[in-house]
Parts: sequence; C-alpha cells; structure tokens
Amino acid sequence: MPIRYLTAERVREAEHATGHLLENGTLMRRASAGVAHVVIGELDRTGGVYGRRVGLVVGAGDNGGDALYAGSVLQRRGVACTAVLLAPEKAHAGGRDAFLRAGGRVASALPSDLDIVIDGVVGIGGRGPLRPAAAEVFAALAPADAGGPPVVSVDLPSGVDADTGEVHDPAVQASVTVTFGVPRNAHLLAAPRCGRVEIVDIGLGPAGSVGGVGGGPVFESLSDDDVGRLWPVPGPADDKYTQGVVGVIAGSARYPGAALLATGAAVAATSGMTRYVGSAGDEVVAHFPEVVVAPSLADAGRVQAWVVGPGAGTDDAALALLREVLSTDLPVLLDADGLSLLARHPELVIDRAAPTLLTPHAGEFARLTGADPGADRLGAVRDLAARWQVTVLLKGRITLIADPSGDVLGNDAGSSWSATAGAGDVLSGIAGSLLAAGLAPRLAGAAAARVHARAAMLAARGAPIGASALSGAIRPAIRDLRGSA
Repeated sequence: MPIRYLTAERVREAEHATGHLLENGTLMRRASAGVAHVVIGELDRTGGVYGRRVGLVVGAGDNGGDALYAGSVLQRRGVACTAVLLAPEKAHAGGRDAFLRAGGRVASALPSDLDIVIDGVVGIGGRGPLRPAAAEVFAALAPADAGGPPVVSVDLPSGVDADTGEVHDPAVQASVTVTFGVPRNAHLLAAPRCGRVEIVDIGLGPAGSVGGVGGGPVFESLSDDDVGRLWPVPGPADDKYTQGVVGVIAGSARYPGAALLATGAAVAATSGMTRYVGSAGDEVVAHFPEVVVAPSLADAGRVQAWVVGPGAGTDDAALALLREVLSTDLPVLLDADGLSLLARHPELVIDRAAPTLLTPHAGEFARLTGADPGADRLGAVRDLAARWQVTVLLKGRITLIADPSGDVLGNDAGSSWSATAGAGDVLSGIAGSLLAAGLAPRLAGAAAARVHARAAMLAARGAPIGASALSGAIRPAIRDLRGSA
C-alpha cells in the first residue's frame, strides 16, 4: 500500500491523540528504545556492540531527551557514550539524569574516535540551519564517506525542515534517520539528506489511521508492489486497442532524437499501440517498425491519449497543432516544447475538462509560473495544479505529481543516473502510454517515474548512461517491479 507522509502539525495531533501515552512519557521511552535499537544494529554490523564509542549531540527539548534516554540504554549495553549538551540548562532533565546514572559522560566536545554519532539537536519543531554551537560540533567530524562516524538522526536530520524538506546550510547529513510511527514529509522530500529511514512503532496507530489525522490533502509514495500491481498487462480478452493507443507528437526530420526516444519508450512501456505524428516518421519506423506513422493529425487515426512536445517546435504551426489536440476530450501529456508554448498560452489548459498532465523540470516550471519552485517544491506543485486544474509532474531526484485536489504522489529515484539529455522524452513516452491504458494522470506519472528511475539504475550499473540506454532498460525495470508485486 502507498506510504503516507505527515506534516509536523499532523504528527503532533497524532501524538496528542494517544493521551496518557504522551503525558506519562511512554512515547518517549518507546522512541528512545527504538533509537538505541537502531544504533545497536549499526554497531553490530561493524564489529559488535560492547566497548564501542558513541557520541551524542543534544539540543533542548524532547528530541534531545530521546537521544539521552537512548544513550542510557547504550551505556547499559557496554557502549561508552559521550554527550555534548548544546544548552545544558535546557536539556531534558529526565533524559540527562538517566544518562548520567547509567554512566554516560558529558563533555564540551566529542571524542575523535567515535563509532557513531547521534544527532538529537532538533526534531520536527526545528526551523532554519544549525545554530553555531551545533554547527561547530558537526563541522569537526569527518564525513561518513571519508572515514568519519556515521550519523544517526533522531526524527529528522537537524537543519532540515520537516514539512518542506528544505535543507538549510548548515544541516546534518544523516546515514540513518530514526523516526516514530509514520514518516514525515521531509523523509521523502529530503531523502538524500536523511539516509536510510527506520520507522519505529511507538503506538500512534496504523499508518492509514494516523495519516487521516487532521484531514486535508495527502502526500504519499507508491511502493514497488503498488506499481507492479497497477502496471497494465494484457489479459485473455485484450487486443491492441483495448490496451491503449497512445499518439506521440515529437521531434522532426531534422531533429528526430526526441521522436525516437518518446515513441520507443511508449512501445516498451505497454502492449497496446503507438502512433506517431510528425516529420520524423521515416526515422521512427526505421527504429520501431511497429509504430504507425502519419504526417498530420488528420491522418493519425484513433488514440486514447496524446503526448505532445518533446522536440516538436514552438512556431505557429506547432501552436496550432497543440490547440487542436487540447480541444479534444482525450488525456494529453505536455512536455518540453509543448510547455514552452503553454507558458505563452496558459488558457489552453486552465480548467480543461479532459485529463491534462504537465511534466516540467524546474526551469520549465519557472517559465509556466514566473517563479522557480524554490525550497517548498511540494507547495509549489500543489499550487500550480490547483490554479490551473491540471496534474503537474515536477521532475527531479524527488519527482512530485500533484492533481487539482492537492493530493501528491512522490517518487525518490534513489540516484541521479537519469539526469541525462533526452531522459525527459523517455519519461513522457512511458507516462503517455499509461494514460492511454486508462490510468489516472497522477498514478500514470508516479508509476512512470518509478519505472524510469529503476530503468536508469539497471542501465547504469555504476557508470554514466545516455537516454537510449535508459530506454532500453524499461522492460527489465517493469519485470522487476511486477516481480515484487
């Protein structure tokens, strides 16, 4: 089932809904035990627990309390713990006393030979970058990938905004983040900064019920199983038409690359049918003889969805063609040159009744709206989708797909191997084929993003790739995801 992410406010509501579990400290004890368990697991994988050395960077409030109570558990397991209290007079009193009773040591600086550092500076209530005292402590540590100790953050890496995922400067780079009950927005929006996210059950209730606290639009990500199950495959009664016919308007005779990438991706993504309209028909058929080509829209034949824009031009003829496609009642995906035209003529899609999926990168998003998505990418993509009543897929390492309701699906690519010229054309072809197969735009965008990312990793195998190699790995990526369902 999809993974749901919560804002800080909704996390607090869920915590307060537990009543006495919050008031009597049960939630904190469970949280700190979970942090200690994760740290013990990390130590166990790298040489055992007894005799190891762990540092704690402790801020004021409950986040620091979680770290200190975790330190007391570690001390009893034979781990030597040293804590730096950034605000000694505001440190959590119960956590500090438990830490000291267990034999923990308080110092003004961390030792240089630590095996792990626990970041307990600030949690979901933190705002802005690390304060100077905390920044100085973390600056003295070598990065984990350069031989320094890995950092285990409590709830969130300090310096990362819980709701927007903005990574302030400076902020903690976590190897592991331990959170409680359900993940927060930032665990997806700032996934590279969070490292591996471990979720500890502290009694907030099932993910679905917690996610319902407070109402409002939801922010979720699909699992591999979700994508594998919803991917369209032929059934016993299907034929090429019932599986979806996608039309692609892309490229040109002079610049056929976009046409080849978009149509090739559409052919690989589903078992339906792909039609191509444009002047690169000869090149398309030479590479993909199963594609039906036509020189004009009038000759194209029936389709269930259109992909318009990659390399298609921005002249008057391209605008006239875009107007004609958008006047239909079919789902339409707009990318690249299609978005450039739309930036000048937003009236073409605003309040369009048929499903419309826009797939901008940050620069194209700025042309559409007049402003960069900024640090709050989630808010920005929701705003555009609501104002124009379209579905918007904002590309990036963390791809966000918002529909007019405000509901958003996010996808962490897990790498940046797909950051290569032409990769967006491939994504358009995949998503367009899913629209033609009947998937709603938000699901089509999210599923396409997941397969696109998986294909990039399979094709790369640790080395840079071009978009053609990415496209060639679409089918193996689909097989991987269907195998996990």
